[in-house]
Amino acid sequence: METVFGGNRRSARSSCTRRTGARGERRGVLRCLRVGNTEEGHVMERDRDRDLDRATEEDAELLKLDGLERRVTAPRYSLLREVGRGTYGVVYEAVARRTGARVAVKKLRCDAPENVELALQEFWALASLEKRHENVVQLEECVLQKNGMAQKMSHGNKRSRQYLRLVETSLKGERVLSPPEEPCYLWFVMEFCEGGDLNQFILSRRPNPRTNNSFMLQLTSAVAFLHENNIVHRDLKPDNILISERSGSAVLKVADFGLSKVCAGFGNNGEGKDGEDKNKNINVNKFWLSSACGSDFYMAPEVWEGHYTAKADIFALGIIIWAMLERITFIDAESKRELLGSYVKQGSDIVPVGEALLENPKMVLDIPQKRRSCMSDGVKKLLQDMLAVNPQDRPDAFELHARMDRVTCAA
Repeated sequence: METVFGGNRRSARSSCTRRTGARGERRGVLRCLRVGNTEEGHVMERDRDRDLDRATEEDAELLKLDGLERRVTAPRYSLLREVGRGTYGVVYEAVARRTGARVAVKKLRCDAPENVELALQEFWALASLEKRHENVVQLEECVLQKNGMAQKMSHGNKRSRQYLRLVETSLKGERVLSPPEEPCYLWFVMEFCEGGDLNQFILSRRPNPRTNNSFMLQLTSAVAFLHENNIVHRDLKPDNILISERSGSAVLKVADFGLSKVCAGFGNNGEGKDGEDKNKNINVNKFWLSSACGSDFYMAPEVWEGHYTAKADIFALGIIIWAMLERITFIDAESKRELLGSYVKQGSDIVPVGEALLENPKMVLDIPQKRRSCMSDGVKKLLQDMLAVNPQDRPDAFELHARMDRVTCAA
Protein backbone atom coordinates (compact mmCIF):
# COMPACT_ATOMS: atom_id res chain seq x y z
CA MET A 1 0.00 0.00 0.00
CA GLU A 2 1.31 3.41 -1.00
CA THR A 3 0.71 6.28 1.35
CA VAL A 4 0.27 9.96 0.56
CA PHE A 5 2.18 12.38 2.73
CA GLY A 6 2.09 16.12 3.24
CA GLY A 7 5.19 18.25 3.18
CA ASN A 8 7.51 20.22 0.94
CA ARG A 9 10.04 17.65 -0.16
CA ARG A 10 9.91 18.33 -3.86
CA SER A 11 8.92 21.13 -6.22
CA ALA A 12 6.17 21.03 -8.79
CA ARG A 13 6.93 19.65 -12.22
CA SER A 14 4.47 21.59 -14.24
CA SER A 15 3.76 21.12 -17.92
CA CYS A 16 1.96 24.45 -17.83
CA THR A 17 4.73 27.02 -18.17
CA ARG A 18 2.72 30.16 -17.52
CA ARG A 19 3.89 31.78 -14.28
CA THR A 20 2.82 34.96 -12.60
CA GLY A 21 4.56 37.53 -10.48
CA ALA A 22 3.57 40.91 -9.09
CA ARG A 23 4.67 44.44 -9.83
CA GLY A 24 3.30 47.75 -8.66
CA GLU A 25 3.90 49.82 -11.78
CA ARG A 26 1.34 52.44 -12.81
CA ARG A 27 0.31 52.25 -16.47
CA GLY A 28 -1.62 54.25 -19.03
CA VAL A 29 -5.15 54.07 -20.38
CA LEU A 30 -6.72 51.38 -22.49
CA ARG A 31 -9.26 53.04 -24.73
CA CYS A 32 -11.76 51.27 -26.97
CA LEU A 33 -13.84 53.18 -29.50
CA ARG A 34 -16.85 51.35 -30.88
CA VAL A 35 -17.59 52.26 -34.50
CA GLY A 36 -20.65 50.54 -35.85
CA ASN A 37 -20.17 47.00 -37.17
CA THR A 38 -17.19 47.58 -39.45
CA GLU A 39 -14.24 45.23 -39.50
CA GLU A 40 -11.78 47.79 -38.18
CA GLY A 41 -14.51 49.13 -35.92
CA HIS A 42 -12.43 49.90 -32.82
CA VAL A 43 -9.48 52.08 -32.02
CA MET A 44 -7.29 51.40 -29.02
CA GLU A 45 -5.24 54.34 -27.83
CA ARG A 46 -1.68 53.39 -27.05
CA ASP A 47 -0.47 53.83 -23.47
CA ARG A 48 0.48 57.46 -22.91
CA ASP A 49 1.34 59.10 -19.63
CA ARG A 50 -0.63 62.22 -20.52
CA ASP A 51 -3.85 60.19 -20.61
CA LEU A 52 -3.62 59.57 -16.88
CA ASP A 53 -4.31 63.25 -16.27
CA ARG A 54 -7.04 63.72 -18.86
CA ALA A 55 -10.55 64.24 -17.64
CA THR A 56 -13.13 61.66 -18.66
CA GLU A 57 -14.54 62.68 -22.02
CA GLU A 58 -18.14 62.36 -23.11
CA ASP A 59 -19.35 58.82 -23.67
CA ALA A 60 -20.29 59.67 -27.22
CA GLU A 61 -18.12 61.49 -29.72
CA LEU A 62 -18.08 62.00 -33.45
CA LEU A 63 -15.10 60.70 -35.43
CA LYS A 64 -14.21 60.69 -39.09
CA LEU A 65 -12.87 57.39 -40.34
CA ASP A 66 -12.35 56.68 -44.04
CA GLY A 67 -14.12 59.95 -44.77
CA LEU A 68 -17.31 58.88 -42.97
CA GLU A 69 -18.70 60.26 -39.74
CA ARG A 70 -19.70 57.62 -37.21
CA ARG A 71 -21.06 57.85 -33.69
CA VAL A 72 -18.77 56.07 -31.25
CA THR A 73 -18.87 55.16 -27.58
CA ALA A 74 -15.67 55.17 -25.59
CA PRO A 75 -15.43 52.88 -22.57
CA ARG A 76 -12.05 53.45 -20.95
CA TYR A 77 -9.94 51.42 -18.56
CA SER A 78 -7.14 52.99 -16.56
CA LEU A 79 -4.44 50.37 -16.02
CA LEU A 80 -3.46 50.83 -12.38
CA ARG A 81 -0.83 48.20 -11.72
CA GLU A 82 0.57 44.93 -12.96
CA VAL A 83 -0.65 42.02 -10.84
CA GLY A 84 0.61 39.05 -12.85
CA ARG A 85 3.09 38.21 -15.57
CA GLY A 86 3.70 34.99 -17.45
CA THR A 87 5.35 33.71 -20.60
CA TYR A 88 2.43 34.72 -22.81
CA GLY A 89 1.02 37.87 -21.27
CA VAL A 90 0.52 40.39 -18.50
CA VAL A 91 -2.45 40.93 -16.18
CA TYR A 92 -3.31 44.38 -14.84
CA GLU A 93 -5.67 45.68 -12.24
CA ALA A 94 -7.67 48.39 -13.97
CA VAL A 95 -10.63 50.68 -13.43
CA ALA A 96 -13.42 51.61 -15.81
CA ARG A 97 -13.14 55.36 -15.93
CA ARG A 98 -16.81 56.01 -16.55
CA THR A 99 -18.21 53.77 -13.79
CA GLY A 100 -15.25 53.43 -11.43
CA ALA A 101 -15.64 49.63 -11.45
CA ARG A 102 -12.48 47.61 -10.97
CA VAL A 103 -11.66 45.04 -13.65
CA ALA A 104 -8.79 42.76 -14.59
CA VAL A 105 -7.20 43.32 -17.99
CA LYS A 106 -5.12 40.55 -19.51
CA LYS A 107 -2.85 41.47 -22.43
CA LEU A 108 -1.68 38.56 -24.60
CA ARG A 109 0.79 39.00 -27.42
CA CYS A 110 -0.27 36.94 -30.45
CA ASP A 111 3.00 36.69 -32.34
CA ALA A 112 3.56 32.92 -32.27
CA PRO A 113 1.25 29.93 -32.82
CA GLU A 114 1.44 28.73 -29.22
CA ASN A 115 0.49 32.19 -27.91
CA VAL A 116 -2.37 32.48 -30.39
CA GLU A 117 -3.70 29.03 -29.49
CA LEU A 118 -3.81 29.83 -25.78
CA ALA A 119 -5.47 33.19 -26.37
CA LEU A 120 -8.09 31.82 -28.76
CA GLN A 121 -8.91 28.85 -26.53
CA GLU A 122 -9.58 31.20 -23.63
CA PHE A 123 -11.67 33.49 -25.84
CA TRP A 124 -13.68 30.64 -27.39
CA ALA A 125 -14.42 29.11 -23.99
CA LEU A 126 -15.56 32.31 -22.27
CA ALA A 127 -17.34 33.73 -25.34
CA SER A 128 -19.27 30.50 -25.89
CA LEU A 129 -21.03 30.83 -22.52
CA GLU A 130 -24.53 32.16 -23.09
CA LYS A 131 -25.23 32.49 -19.36
CA ARG A 132 -23.21 33.69 -16.42
CA HIS A 133 -22.27 31.57 -13.45
CA GLU A 134 -21.30 32.99 -10.08
CA ASN A 135 -18.27 30.68 -9.83
CA VAL A 136 -16.81 31.20 -13.32
CA VAL A 137 -14.85 34.36 -14.07
CA GLN A 138 -16.84 36.71 -16.30
CA LEU A 139 -15.42 38.03 -19.59
CA GLU A 140 -16.65 41.59 -20.18
CA GLU A 141 -15.09 42.04 -23.60
CA CYS A 142 -12.15 40.98 -25.74
CA VAL A 143 -10.37 43.41 -28.05
CA LEU A 144 -8.00 42.57 -30.89
CA GLN A 145 -5.30 45.22 -31.33
CA LYS A 146 -2.86 45.72 -34.18
CA ASN A 147 -0.92 48.85 -35.15
CA GLY A 148 -2.95 50.98 -32.75
CA MET A 149 -6.19 49.92 -34.40
CA ALA A 150 -8.47 47.56 -32.53
CA GLN A 151 -11.64 45.60 -33.02
CA LYS A 152 -14.00 44.12 -30.48
CA MET A 153 -13.85 40.35 -30.87
CA SER A 154 -17.04 38.42 -31.49
CA HIS A 155 -17.39 34.64 -31.47
CA GLY A 156 -16.90 33.19 -34.97
CA ASN A 157 -16.59 36.58 -36.72
CA LYS A 158 -15.90 35.48 -40.30
CA ARG A 159 -15.90 39.07 -41.59
CA SER A 160 -12.77 40.01 -39.65
CA ARG A 161 -9.55 39.32 -41.54
CA GLN A 162 -7.50 39.67 -38.35
CA TYR A 163 -9.66 37.15 -36.50
CA LEU A 164 -9.41 34.68 -39.38
CA ARG A 165 -5.62 35.10 -39.46
CA LEU A 166 -5.46 34.25 -35.78
CA VAL A 167 -7.57 31.12 -36.36
CA GLU A 168 -5.36 30.16 -39.29
CA THR A 169 -2.24 30.60 -37.16
CA SER A 170 -3.70 28.39 -34.44
CA LEU A 171 -4.84 25.64 -36.81
CA LYS A 172 -1.72 25.56 -38.99
CA GLY A 173 0.71 25.93 -36.12
CA GLU A 174 2.85 28.35 -38.09
CA ARG A 175 3.35 32.09 -38.08
CA VAL A 176 1.11 33.88 -40.59
CA LEU A 177 0.89 37.27 -38.91
CA SER A 178 2.95 40.39 -39.41
CA PRO A 179 6.61 40.61 -38.32
CA PRO A 180 7.48 41.52 -34.71
CA GLU A 181 7.61 45.24 -35.44
CA GLU A 182 3.84 45.12 -35.99
CA PRO A 183 2.68 43.07 -32.99
CA CYS A 184 -0.85 41.81 -32.51
CA TYR A 185 -2.45 41.70 -29.07
CA LEU A 186 -5.61 40.35 -27.51
CA TRP A 187 -6.91 42.30 -24.51
CA PHE A 188 -9.29 40.43 -22.18
CA VAL A 189 -11.37 42.60 -19.84
CA MET A 190 -12.71 40.49 -16.96
CA GLU A 191 -14.07 40.86 -13.46
CA PHE A 192 -11.39 41.61 -10.88
CA CYS A 193 -10.90 39.18 -7.97
CA GLU A 194 -9.31 41.03 -5.09
CA GLY A 195 -8.93 37.98 -2.82
CA GLY A 196 -6.04 36.35 -4.68
CA ASP A 197 -6.04 32.65 -5.54
CA LEU A 198 -7.12 29.59 -3.57
CA ASN A 199 -3.57 28.90 -2.37
CA GLN A 200 -3.24 32.33 -0.79
CA PHE A 201 -6.70 32.28 0.73
CA ILE A 202 -6.54 28.82 2.35
CA LEU A 203 -2.94 28.92 3.56
CA SER A 204 -3.26 32.38 5.13
CA ARG A 205 -6.20 31.39 7.35
CA ARG A 206 -6.99 28.89 10.04
CA PRO A 207 -8.97 25.82 8.92
CA ASN A 208 -12.70 26.48 8.78
CA PRO A 209 -15.08 23.55 8.06
CA ARG A 210 -17.86 25.90 6.96
CA THR A 211 -15.56 27.58 4.43
CA ASN A 212 -14.37 24.19 3.20
CA ASN A 213 -17.93 23.01 2.64
CA SER A 214 -18.85 26.21 0.83
CA PHE A 215 -15.78 25.99 -1.42
CA MET A 216 -16.42 22.33 -2.29
CA LEU A 217 -19.98 23.15 -3.34
CA GLN A 218 -18.88 26.18 -5.35
CA LEU A 219 -16.18 24.23 -7.17
CA THR A 220 -18.42 21.33 -8.10
CA SER A 221 -21.13 23.75 -9.22
CA ALA A 222 -18.66 25.59 -11.49
CA VAL A 223 -17.37 22.39 -13.12
CA ALA A 224 -20.92 21.09 -13.64
CA PHE A 225 -21.76 24.39 -15.36
CA LEU A 226 -18.70 24.21 -17.63
CA HIS A 227 -19.35 20.59 -18.61
CA GLU A 228 -22.99 21.38 -19.25
CA ASN A 229 -21.74 24.02 -21.69
CA ASN A 230 -19.33 21.56 -23.35
CA ILE A 231 -16.18 23.10 -21.86
CA VAL A 232 -13.38 20.94 -20.45
CA HIS A 233 -11.06 23.17 -18.42
CA ARG A 234 -7.98 20.87 -18.52
CA ASP A 235 -5.94 22.98 -16.07
CA LEU A 236 -7.88 23.04 -12.81
CA LYS A 237 -5.53 23.91 -9.95
CA PRO A 238 -5.55 26.31 -6.99
CA ASP A 239 -3.60 28.91 -8.99
CA ASN A 240 -6.50 29.10 -11.45
CA ILE A 241 -9.23 29.47 -8.82
CA LEU A 242 -9.63 33.11 -7.80
CA ILE A 243 -11.45 34.66 -4.85
CA SER A 244 -13.92 37.53 -4.93
CA GLU A 245 -14.96 39.07 -1.61
CA ARG A 246 -17.13 41.90 -2.94
CA SER A 247 -20.31 40.31 -1.60
CA GLY A 248 -18.90 40.13 1.92
CA SER A 249 -18.21 36.40 1.71
CA ALA A 250 -15.61 34.47 -0.28
CA VAL A 251 -16.85 33.50 -3.76
CA LEU A 252 -14.69 31.22 -5.89
CA LYS A 253 -14.13 31.99 -9.57
CA VAL A 254 -12.69 29.35 -11.92
CA ALA A 255 -10.36 31.23 -14.28
CA ASP A 256 -7.57 30.86 -16.84
CA PHE A 257 -9.10 29.01 -19.77
CA GLY A 258 -5.98 29.03 -21.96
CA LEU A 259 -5.80 25.23 -22.00
CA SER A 260 -9.54 24.65 -22.10
CA LYS A 261 -11.38 22.82 -24.85
CA VAL A 262 -14.81 23.65 -26.24
CA CYS A 263 -16.17 20.29 -27.38
CA ALA A 264 -17.93 21.09 -30.66
CA GLY A 265 -19.13 19.26 -33.74
CA PHE A 266 -21.15 16.14 -34.21
CA GLY A 267 -18.48 13.49 -33.77
CA ASN A 268 -17.54 12.00 -30.41
CA ASN A 269 -14.36 10.29 -31.58
CA GLY A 270 -12.05 13.26 -32.00
CA GLU A 271 -11.30 16.77 -30.85
CA GLY A 272 -13.47 18.43 -33.48
CA LYS A 273 -12.82 21.87 -34.96
CA ASP A 274 -12.25 24.87 -32.76
CA GLY A 275 -14.40 27.90 -33.24
CA GLU A 276 -17.43 26.18 -34.73
CA ASP A 277 -20.86 26.22 -33.12
CA LYS A 278 -21.13 23.74 -30.30
CA ASN A 279 -23.51 20.82 -30.45
CA LYS A 280 -25.88 21.03 -27.49
CA ASN A 281 -26.27 17.25 -27.38
CA ILE A 282 -22.58 16.49 -26.89
CA ASN A 283 -21.68 14.30 -23.93
CA VAL A 284 -18.33 15.71 -22.80
CA ASN A 285 -17.62 12.47 -20.97
CA LYS A 286 -17.55 10.67 -24.33
CA PHE A 287 -15.65 13.37 -26.21
CA TRP A 288 -12.06 12.16 -26.46
CA LEU A 289 -9.13 14.55 -26.17
CA SER A 290 -5.50 13.81 -26.94
CA SER A 291 -3.39 16.84 -25.98
CA ALA A 292 -1.54 15.96 -22.77
CA CYS A 293 -1.71 19.35 -21.08
CA GLY A 294 -2.18 20.76 -17.63
CA SER A 295 -0.11 20.95 -14.46
CA ASP A 296 1.18 17.56 -13.52
CA PHE A 297 0.29 17.46 -9.81
CA TYR A 298 -3.37 17.68 -10.82
CA MET A 299 -3.34 15.59 -14.01
CA ALA A 300 -5.36 12.37 -14.18
CA PRO A 301 -3.60 9.10 -15.15
CA GLU A 302 -5.22 9.04 -18.60
CA VAL A 303 -4.02 12.60 -19.36
CA TRP A 304 -0.43 11.39 -19.00
CA GLU A 305 -1.26 8.87 -21.74
CA GLY A 306 -2.95 11.45 -23.96
CA HIS A 307 -6.39 9.83 -24.23
CA TYR A 308 -9.01 11.31 -21.91
CA THR A 309 -12.39 13.00 -21.51
CA ALA A 310 -13.93 15.62 -19.21
CA LYS A 311 -13.57 13.12 -16.36
CA ALA A 312 -9.99 14.43 -16.11
CA ASP A 313 -11.44 17.64 -14.61
CA ILE A 314 -13.12 15.52 -11.91
CA PHE A 315 -9.76 13.98 -10.98
CA ALA A 316 -8.08 17.39 -10.79
CA LEU A 317 -10.89 18.66 -8.59
CA GLY A 318 -10.41 15.67 -6.29
CA ILE A 319 -6.74 16.54 -5.85
CA ILE A 320 -7.61 20.17 -5.09
CA ILE A 321 -10.32 19.35 -2.56
CA TRP A 322 -8.21 16.71 -0.81
CA ALA A 323 -5.26 19.13 -0.52
CA MET A 324 -7.56 21.93 0.65
CA LEU A 325 -9.20 19.87 3.39
CA GLU A 326 -5.94 18.49 4.79
CA ARG A 327 -3.65 21.36 3.78
CA ILE A 328 -1.26 19.18 1.84
CA THR A 329 1.35 21.36 0.16
CA PHE A 330 4.57 21.37 -1.83
CA ILE A 331 7.04 24.09 -2.86
CA ASP A 332 7.00 25.16 -6.50
CA ALA A 333 10.45 25.06 -8.11
CA GLU A 334 10.24 28.34 -10.02
CA SER A 335 8.17 30.63 -7.83
CA LYS A 336 9.25 29.08 -4.50
CA ARG A 337 5.62 29.40 -3.41
CA GLU A 338 3.89 26.95 -1.12
CA LEU A 339 1.07 25.41 -3.17
CA LEU A 340 -1.83 23.11 -2.33
CA GLY A 341 -1.53 19.71 -3.98
CA SER A 342 -1.67 16.02 -3.09
CA TYR A 343 1.02 13.57 -4.12
CA VAL A 344 2.47 10.14 -3.45
CA LYS A 345 5.75 9.71 -1.59
CA GLN A 346 8.17 7.25 -3.16
CA GLY A 347 11.41 7.06 -1.21
CA SER A 348 12.82 10.57 -0.96
CA ASP A 349 10.70 11.74 -3.90
CA ILE A 350 7.12 12.88 -4.20
CA VAL A 351 5.19 11.96 -7.32
CA PRO A 352 1.90 13.38 -8.70
CA VAL A 353 -1.02 11.11 -7.80
CA GLY A 354 -2.05 10.65 -11.43
CA GLU A 355 1.43 9.62 -12.50
CA ALA A 356 1.73 7.20 -9.57
CA LEU A 357 -1.65 5.62 -10.39
CA LEU A 358 -0.62 5.24 -14.02
CA GLU A 359 2.49 3.32 -12.94
CA ASN A 360 0.57 1.27 -10.37
CA PRO A 361 -3.19 1.12 -11.10
CA LYS A 362 -3.80 -1.11 -8.06
CA MET A 363 -2.37 1.44 -5.66
CA VAL A 364 -4.71 2.35 -2.78
CA LEU A 365 -4.72 5.99 -1.77
CA ASP A 366 -4.71 6.62 1.97
CA ILE A 367 -7.60 9.09 2.31
CA PRO A 368 -7.56 10.89 4.71
CA GLN A 369 -3.83 10.91 5.25
CA LYS A 370 -3.81 12.55 8.68
CA ARG A 371 -4.80 10.60 11.78
CA ARG A 372 -6.58 13.57 13.32
CA SER A 373 -8.40 14.48 10.15
CA CYS A 374 -11.99 15.69 10.52
CA MET A 375 -12.93 14.40 7.05
CA SER A 376 -16.33 12.72 7.09
CA ASP A 377 -16.90 9.24 5.69
CA GLY A 378 -19.09 10.74 2.97
CA VAL A 379 -16.37 13.12 1.77
CA LYS A 380 -13.76 10.36 2.02
CA LYS A 381 -15.81 8.05 -0.21
CA LEU A 382 -16.50 10.84 -2.65
CA LEU A 383 -12.79 11.70 -2.94
CA GLN A 384 -11.93 8.06 -3.50
CA ASP A 385 -14.45 7.94 -6.35
CA MET A 386 -13.19 11.22 -7.85
CA LEU A 387 -9.62 9.88 -7.84
CA ALA A 388 -10.46 6.45 -9.28
CA VAL A 389 -7.82 5.29 -11.74
CA ASN A 390 -10.54 4.27 -14.22
CA PRO A 391 -12.38 7.39 -15.44
CA GLN A 392 -15.60 5.37 -15.81
CA ASP A 393 -15.58 4.82 -12.05
CA ARG A 394 -15.60 8.55 -11.36
CA PRO A 395 -18.86 10.49 -11.03
CA ASP A 396 -19.67 12.94 -13.79
CA ALA A 397 -19.86 16.62 -12.88
CA PHE A 398 -23.62 16.64 -12.30
CA GLU A 399 -23.62 13.55 -10.07
CA LEU A 400 -20.59 14.97 -8.25
CA HIS A 401 -22.34 18.24 -7.41
CA ALA A 402 -25.45 16.42 -6.17
CA ARG A 403 -23.38 14.08 -3.98
CA MET A 404 -21.30 16.97 -2.66
CA ASP A 405 -24.50 18.76 -1.70
CA ARG A 406 -25.60 15.72 0.30
CA VAL A 407 -22.33 15.09 2.11
CA THR A 408 -21.82 18.76 3.06
CA CYS A 409 -25.39 19.04 4.33
CA ALA A 410 -24.81 15.94 6.46
CA ALA A 411 -21.61 17.34 7.93
